Parts: sequence; structure tokens; C-alpha cells
Amino acid sequence: MQAFRIWDINQKTFYLRNNQLVAGYLQGPNVYLEEKIDVVPIEPHALFLGIHGGKMCLSCVKTGDETRLQLEAVDITDLSKNKKQDKRFTFIRSDSGPTTSFESAACPGWFLCTAVEADQPVSLTNMPNEGAMVTKFYFQEDE
Repeated sequence: MQAFRIWDINQKTFYLRNNQLVAGYLQGPNVYLEEKIDVVPIEPHALFLGIHGGKMCLSCVKTGDETRLQLEAVDITDLSKNKKQDKRFTFIRSDSGPTTSFESAACPGWFLCTAVEADQPVSLTNMPNEGAMVTKFYFQEDE
């Protein structure tokens, strides 16, 4: 498992608020709230994404017509044991120059995104080129 820093192209970092992953501008004493992303690579471009030392994992869940991102209390190191169930936790990483985007393996065409406004939930979009959502991230291994 490796730890990464992630922030969107508007410089918003990820943090937890009321058990929800949100993206915003953390300054001064709040910079310590930044969530590091725990990564377990499973294929050359596929990976699991987690927080809190891999104890909470990002997943893509489809209910009816709704596709949403959720945090699930599951250990990231246990995931690769059940490939079928774990597809909802798998994201395909695509690098484009200095930025990276993450597409859900379980819900193709849906991408990890942040809202343009600060302090909004990190979510998924199936319209990555629309201006309302940001799908390009800087993704850097934590020192």
C-alpha cells in the first residue's frame, strides 16, 4: 500500500467532514485535515483507493438510475481476495501530462470528480468534459 496526495486542478484537497469525503481549500491550522489517498495497485492501470490507512475505501455504487461514490468501511488489503465483489472498489487510472483521472471499473464512463465550488462532496460524473465538475487531479506519492 502506498500513500498519495491528491488535489484537483483548482488546488482543492480532499478531507473528511461528517464522514463524507469533500474537496476544499485547507489553510493554516486546517492543513492537517488533508486526507492522504491509500493506493493498492491491482493491474497496470487499475487500483483500489482508500483513506485512513486503508480502513475506508472509495466505491462506485449503482442503485436504479443513480450512480454514486461512497466510502465503505472495508480494509483495502482484504479487497483483492474477492475479485467479483471488488469491482465496485476498482478505479482505472489515466494519466494525461501532469494530471490523472480515475474512472470506475464497475460503472464505465463514470469518473471521480469534485465540484467547482469548494467544500462540496467528492463524487462521480458521467460528463467529464462539462465545466461544472472537475475530473483532473494531481496525484503524487507522499514523501
